[in-house]
Amino acid sequence: MLQRSERALSPRLGPVLRYDLPASLVVFLVALPLSLGIAIASGAPALAGLIAAVVGGIVAGALGGSPLQVSGPAAGLTVIVAGLVGEFGWKVTCAITVAAGVLQVLFGLSKVARAALAISPVVVHAMLAGIGLVIALQQVHVLLGGESRSSAWANVTELPGQVLDAHGPGVFLGALVIAVLVGWKWVPGRLGKVPGPLVAIVASTAIAVAFEFDVDRVTLNGSLLDAIALPSLPEGKWGAFAVGVLTVALIASVESLLSAVSVDRMQNGPRTNFDRELVGQGAANIASGTLGGLPVTGVIVRSSTNVAAGARTRASAVMHGVWVLAFALPFAGLAERIPMAALAGLLVFIGIQLVKRVHIETARRTGDIAVYAVTVLGVVFLNLLEGVLIGLALSIALTVWRVVRTHIVAEPLGAGDGGQDDGDWRIVIEGSCSFLSLPRLTSVLASVPPGAKVSVDLSVDFIDHAAHGAIADWRRQHQASGGSVDIRQHGTVEMDSALDGPPVRDIGSVAERLSATGNSRVGRFVIQGDDPPMPTPEESNETRHAPTPTG
Repeated sequence: MLQRSERALSPRLGPVLRYDLPASLVVFLVALPLSLGIAIASGAPALAGLIAAVVGGIVAGALGGSPLQVSGPAAGLTVIVAGLVGEFGWKVTCAITVAAGVLQVLFGLSKVARAALAISPVVVHAMLAGIGLVIALQQVHVLLGGESRSSAWANVTELPGQVLDAHGPGVFLGALVIAVLVGWKWVPGRLGKVPGPLVAIVASTAIAVAFEFDVDRVTLNGSLLDAIALPSLPEGKWGAFAVGVLTVALIASVESLLSAVSVDRMQNGPRTNFDRELVGQGAANIASGTLGGLPVTGVIVRSSTNVAAGARTRASAVMHGVWVLAFALPFAGLAERIPMAALAGLLVFIGIQLVKRVHIETARRTGDIAVYAVTVLGVVFLNLLEGVLIGLALSIALTVWRVVRTHIVAEPLGAGDGGQDDGDWRIVIEGSCSFLSLPRLTSVLASVPPGAKVSVDLSVDFIDHAAHGAIADWRRQHQASGGSVDIRQHGTVEMDSALDGPPVRDIGSVAERLSATGNSRVGRFVIQGDDPPMPTPEESNETRHAPTPTG
C-alpha cells in the first residue's frame, strides 16, 4: 500500500521538483527588489510590498485560474495607490484594497471576466505608458537627491532646478542601476540568467556600504510582523472612497486578465479560466489589504520569467511567495542598507520600459496614434481615471466613425452630345449608409449634371430610412430632368429594406454567397480570427531579462 502511494505521488512531485522549484527561485529573485521599489514609489510602507508579494504568490497562485501567472504588487497601480495614500492615509487605502478584492470576487462569480477584455488595447497600452512616465518623472527627482513633486507638471517644470542641486553619490548609484539593467540582456551564459534587477540593487548597495556613501536608505520601521496593519474606514469622503474601490478593482482586474492572455500565448499548457482568475485575484486583495499589503494583480514580468524559467504548474507561483516570506521574516532588515537612489534608478527604468516602441508603432499603423497620445497626456497631466475615460471615449468615437462611414464617389464615364458633363456617370456607394452619411451623399448626388445617364453601384451592409429617402428623392428629380438612373445592388442589404421596418445590419449573407460560389476565403478568415495572435518578436524578447510593463 505504501509503495503504491509513493509511486502515485512520485509523478506529481517529479515535475514540481524538476521544473517548478528552480523557476520559483528565479521569480523570487526578480520579485524581491521590485516589490520594495513599488511600495516606496506608492508612498506605502516598504514592507507592504513584500506582504503583497507573499499573498499574491500563495493566495492568487493557489486559487487563480491562470496556473503559470505570478501575482504581486505592480507598477500599473503605483500612481493610483500613491494618490489614495495621499488622500486617505495608509490604513484606509488597505480598506480600499479589501473592498476592491470583494468586488473582484463578485466580478468572477458573475461570469463577466471576458467583458474586461473588450477594452481597446491601445487605451490599455497608453494607460501603462502614462503610468510609466509618471513614475519616471517622480523617481528621477529621488535619484537626483530630492523628493517627487505633487503633480507631473511640477515634476517637469522643477526638474532643471533639481538637476543643478543633484546629489553626486545618489546620482552615481542610480545611474549604475540603470546602466546594469540596460546592458544586462547582453550578458552571456549562466550569469545572464541571474535577474538583472537583483544584480543592479546588490551591486549598488555593496558600493554604497563599502565606500560609506552619505545617501538616504530604505526605512522599514520594524519587522514584517510589525508591518501588519489592520485596515480602517474613512471618516467621510465616502464618494471618493467608492471611486477608489472601483478604480483599483477595474484596473487590477484588467491588468491581471491581459497578463493572463499574454501568459497563454507564451505556453501550450492549460488555458486561463478568466472568471476563476478574478476570484483568485479578489481573494488575494482581500488578504493583502487585511494584512497591510499593497493591492495585488497579475504581473507580466514575473509571469514571463516564470514561463521562461520552465515552470509547469501553479506550484511555482505558490513557492515563490513562500520564498519571499522565508526571506522577509529573518532578513528584512538587510533592505535598510539599500540606497533610495538605487531603487529610484530601478523605478525610472521600469517606468521607461512601460512606454513600448512596439505599441506606439502598432497604434501608428492602425490609425490609433491620436487615441494613444491623448490617453497618455490625460493620464500624465490629469489623472489616471480621467485619462483612461477620455481615451475610451475617443476610441469608441473613432470606432463608430469607422463603422458607420460610407465611401461615396461619382465619376464621369464618357461625354454626351452636350459635352463631357452630361454623358454616362457612375456613382459608387459602399459601407454603412445612414443619416450620418447625408452631407457627403447629397453633395455627391448633386454633383451629377441633369440629363446624365447614371449607374449607381450600391454595396452596403446597412441603410436607414434617411439615406433611402435621399437616394429616392434624387432619383425622381434626376429622371424628371431627362436623365436615367440604374441602381445595381451588390451589398448584403437591399435599398428598399429601409421601408420594411427598423434598419438592420446584415453580414451573414456574405458568407452564404461566397460559400455558394465555392470561395473558401471566409472559412479561412474565421479560423484565423479564432486563433490568438502570437507575440511579436519584440514582445518575446522582453520576457527574458528586463522588467516589463507592470513591474
